[in-house]
Amino acid sequence: MEQTRRLARALFCNSSNPKLAWQLFKRIASSPNSIYSYQLVSVVARILVRAKMFQEIDALHQLLLQPLETAQKSLVTVVRILAEAGHFGEAVSQFRSFRTHFPDKVMSLSLYNLLIRSCLKNNSVDHISWLYKDLIVAGLSPETYTFNLMISGFCDAGCLEDARKLFDKMYEKGCRPNEFSFGILIHAYCRAGLPDIGLELLDMMKGVGLSSNTVIFNTLISGFSKEGKTDEAEKLVERMKKDGLLPDVVTFNSRIAALCGAGKVTEASRIFRDMQIDEELGLPRPNIITFNLMLEGFCKKGMLEEAKTLVDSMKSNGIFRNVQSYNIWLTGLVRNGKILEAQLVLKNMAEKGIEMGTYSYNIIVDGLCKKGMLHDARMVINSMIDSQVPPDVVTYTTLLHAYCTKRKVIEANNILHEMMSNSCTPNNYTCNILLHSLWKEGKVSEADSLLQKIKDKDYALDTVTCNIVIDGLCKSGKVDKAVEILSKMWTEGSAALAYLDNSIVGLLDGKYKEKKCLPDLITYSTIINGLCKAGRLDEAKKLFVEMITKHLYPDSIIYDSFIHCFCKNGKVSSAFRVLKDMEKKGCSKSLQTYNSLIFGLGSKKQIFEMYGLMDEMRERGVSPDVYTYNTLIDCLCEVDRTEDAISLLDEMLQGGITPNMSSFRFLIKASCNSGEFGIAREVFSIALSTCGHKESLYCLMFNELLAGGEILEAKSLLEASLDKSFDIGSFLYKDLIKRLCEDDYLEVAMDILKMMIHKGYGFDPASFMPVIDGLGKKGYKHEADELAEKMLEMASEGIVPSKVCGGKRMSDFRKPKKYPGNDWQTIVQRDDGSSIAMKTLKRVQKGWGQGSTSNLQPQKSDFLDIWDGTI
Repeated sequence: MEQTRRLARALFCNSSNPKLAWQLFKRIASSPNSIYSYQLVSVVARILVRAKMFQEIDALHQLLLQPLETAQKSLVTVVRILAEAGHFGEAVSQFRSFRTHFPDKVMSLSLYNLLIRSCLKNNSVDHISWLYKDLIVAGLSPETYTFNLMISGFCDAGCLEDARKLFDKMYEKGCRPNEFSFGILIHAYCRAGLPDIGLELLDMMKGVGLSSNTVIFNTLISGFSKEGKTDEAEKLVERMKKDGLLPDVVTFNSRIAALCGAGKVTEASRIFRDMQIDEELGLPRPNIITFNLMLEGFCKKGMLEEAKTLVDSMKSNGIFRNVQSYNIWLTGLVRNGKILEAQLVLKNMAEKGIEMGTYSYNIIVDGLCKKGMLHDARMVINSMIDSQVPPDVVTYTTLLHAYCTKRKVIEANNILHEMMSNSCTPNNYTCNILLHSLWKEGKVSEADSLLQKIKDKDYALDTVTCNIVIDGLCKSGKVDKAVEILSKMWTEGSAALAYLDNSIVGLLDGKYKEKKCLPDLITYSTIINGLCKAGRLDEAKKLFVEMITKHLYPDSIIYDSFIHCFCKNGKVSSAFRVLKDMEKKGCSKSLQTYNSLIFGLGSKKQIFEMYGLMDEMRERGVSPDVYTYNTLIDCLCEVDRTEDAISLLDEMLQGGITPNMSSFRFLIKASCNSGEFGIAREVFSIALSTCGHKESLYCLMFNELLAGGEILEAKSLLEASLDKSFDIGSFLYKDLIKRLCEDDYLEVAMDILKMMIHKGYGFDPASFMPVIDGLGKKGYKHEADELAEKMLEMASEGIVPSKVCGGKRMSDFRKPKKYPGNDWQTIVQRDDGSSIAMKTLKRVQKGWGQGSTSNLQPQKSDFLDIWDGTI
């Protein structure tokens, strides 16, 4: 005994040097007549386990495998030490070896419980199953505690069916479940969203004579509350009281959380108020969790006044001082658009010395970015850095996403460089956002460069990354390359991107092939859509069949691609056959489905069927959008059913669907074509109030009025457009001037020319010709010469007069984006002498450069006042 103590003391003295202690133990074990007890084994085992010298522990195990009582006890000791230290894998492995060598050795149930508990901490259900089976083979009867451990392990692993089977076996094995057995299983069912089964177990408890407790009731109340079943939760509160259990603050917090989650914030507020004032009812006082729940409920509901009152109350009671409460308040302000107030709260937190983490700053950064206030967001990030709070991946990704949303991909790329230089590793989401934006902007080389950086930094390329590249390829017309990448993804994962034929050839190394990056439904949906748009239906069908063989089953989006393609190509019957298969496979019709079918029917002028589909949409809860209405309106206008089309416009407005320019274009064109100018004016008026005074709207109405012979009304609309400084390049103003002259409205035509020049517009010099011709016919030779000279002056200078506005010359030139046809060159090359205007033009041209015309002093004439710029 004394020798054992000396040896143990020697091992202890070398515990700081585990290798030396192990060598010492081996010398003791190998010496002749060596005597070492399990106490020595315990000492050296603890030293080795603490040093994680598992190879030596395995050697110790082999050394102890002797058919001696002391050796068997020592082996069990090593297993216990490993299990208690959390090395469940090594513990179970050594225990299995022990059971193999000593199958008849009677084991203790406590050892099995220890091993099961160790496996529980590491979610190793497989080991638990083996331990239970071995326990039965060893002739031991599991106790209730053993069953509870195993049931808990299966529940934590999500194996509810196995947990329930084990629970039901307890009676077979002579074990009676206790309140912990029921509580574990009830909690698991509630966590899985199955509180009704948990309630059945509560009833079973009563049947076997077990009393429930507050914890079980709170678990069930919370479970029903999270599922939105507030009535069932309230019934449980009443049942709890009948069973003699008083609801505690956890109970009330569950109720309040459920009501707030269901949007019943006012009802939750009443319960909260009762907790504060009705002490005679024995209600628990609210804790900080209760206050935070109510604050979050008010904020989510947009009840900021109530939230502000609650914050003030918390401050007066001295409980508004933790960062969680502040973060809830910050989030509420930001979500409700109170960015400035949120920034003031953040400043107040700093002044009060509240330790703000990255999360608090990220709330403000996110709010600013969503408002497009990127400069302010950048200032907040700078403030973070100054306060020694390093921005994290969420901070940078939020700002990067905001830049991408504004299509500022260069700035977004700079953010990526900045975060990497600050040792903040971007995640897949960060890189994918930027990659998507680069492809969207057509910056293919920059996208390739980003992929190379992702590879160089050893960041993971996932399926989303591949899908972004495939989407970019399809949209840029490189569908064949997308199909090739899809094929390679099945065998090479993300390394398939090497087939882009660019700088990413290095992706084909082993580590990328090992990473799982398989095509998903989005991959196939993107390529099938690209093939359909390219009219390659046969190839799209082959991919459709392939994805099913790969156990990827199509959704409504993929079916919609086929339906849209068939309808676009006038194959409506084929589209409806696809629809039949779609519904057979359980896919619901979407808005896109209906719009495609209605478009297809419209191409066949099957109006009755189009109305039928719209009725079906409403019955199925799918609301038509502006595209749906426009398709039907266009079709009705084409078959001269303008009144029905107008009725649809009224229906849109009454249903809260805002018509767009296409809606009004169809109606105005149809009304003017049929001579119903009164209806056209009404539609135009509605369009102005709906879309605003848009240049394209005025242009449409002007051109249609002119085409319909409403000359003077068209003239008034052109004048209104000039007053609004619209670009008149698409207005048929030359035709108006010509028609006015033909209808003997010469002075009106001159007024338009006068107004255009006075407003600083540049226009086709050929617009003068009808007026010159008209003046010549009336005998106003001098006035015609003057007008021709002005026309030649404008043509020769080629300068668009600066626009004059409010007496100040603007630096930009008012020039039409396009003319509806510049006739000037055609006119100057004519030599038929068939027009008075042409003769005038030739006469003026002959005098040019000789001082004969340009130096003449203009005679006093009302007509010449047009050009003096003083009117």
